[in-house]
Amino acid sequence: MSRQEIVGVGAGAAHLGVDRVVDLGPLHPSAHGAYRLRLTLDGTTITAAEPLVGHLHRGAEKLFEVRDYRQVLTLANRHDWLAAFCNEVVVAQAVERMTGMDVPARALWLRTLLCELNRLLAHLIFLTPLTRSAEGESTSATSAAQAGTQAIQGAMEAASGGRIHFMASRIGGLREDMPAGWTGQTATALSTVDESLTAIMSTVDSAGFVAAYQGIGVLSTADAMALGVTGPAGRASGLDFDLRRDSPTLAYPELAVTPVLDTAGDALARVRCLAGEVEQSLRLARQCLTSLPPGPVNLRLPKAVKAPEGSVYTWGEAPLGVSGVHLSSRGEKTPWRLKLRTPSFNNIQALAALLPGTPVAALPAVLGSFAVIVGDVDK
Repeated sequence: MSRQEIVGVGAGAAHLGVDRVVDLGPLHPSAHGAYRLRLTLDGTTITAAEPLVGHLHRGAEKLFEVRDYRQVLTLANRHDWLAAFCNEVVVAQAVERMTGMDVPARALWLRTLLCELNRLLAHLIFLTPLTRSAEGESTSATSAAQAGTQAIQGAMEAASGGRIHFMASRIGGLREDMPAGWTGQTATALSTVDESLTAIMSTVDSAGFVAAYQGIGVLSTADAMALGVTGPAGRASGLDFDLRRDSPTLAYPELAVTPVLDTAGDALARVRCLAGEVEQSLRLARQCLTSLPPGPVNLRLPKAVKAPEGSVYTWGEAPLGVSGVHLSSRGEKTPWRLKLRTPSFNNIQALAALLPGTPVAALPAVLGSFAVIVGDVDK
């Protein structure tokens, strides 16, 4: 039986007969939050992996409990800053369901449109670094992906006034209607993303990319289901589950959503699912643009919004998977308990299942294909 030796990342080559335990991280904030990976190595192959979280604990759920429902929405978009608008909507829907609010049709369609724009923004941000060369240098595909990201971010900023934390949702709808000329700006932004996707796919489909990403970091369908992995990571492992089709809210019942699926479960499948969902969100966003009804975008509310005593659970398909809210109320203007079910919290544990057997040299490709937001984990 081999013994273990715990070393730092910069230590020398492995000694024969020694399992080396390497602590990778806490990772730099540019990696969407600080977390550690404890890797057990046999030579240059990973034999076990343990994600260690808690470095970025935000305490969001406790902060919700001392704020009224209007104030909660200003924090609801911060634990996953790349799914900000989607998370606002799920929290707003929980309060609206408990109070029996009937949100105006225009607000429902605009929420759906903004959710799809938010999905585009998140996926493009994760796909952009993957278009760089093997040496880490930007390519024409990288520039195109960045242009698409900036175009969508510009449309979201014009709609809400914010570039990261949008705070556009309100209990009963949206803060305000879209400014004049916004639909034209958004249509132009979608065309820019179309061009970006062509450049991204030229990289993803290239022989070099396929050779680097195929067959590594495999997550089986059984493991994905057992661990509760959702979103593109789950669908890349063959889980045919998408709340926009399976439990639709907002305007999704009026839209045809077919989940983007793969069965390989490897790094290449995850990247291709992300790219496929960009194409899907482009189509859905254009359908929303052409279907926007006239009318108000919010309801007139009392000075203090109080949810009746009881509890409710709402969920939605965020960019990285299922985002759920369990709201418990005692009839006051603040929630008694507001529990979050965040996709990254479930998804990150899958690294323990998919990393064993991966060569250390392939680790950047595997981690690059597996999108998580650590604030969403350390909620």
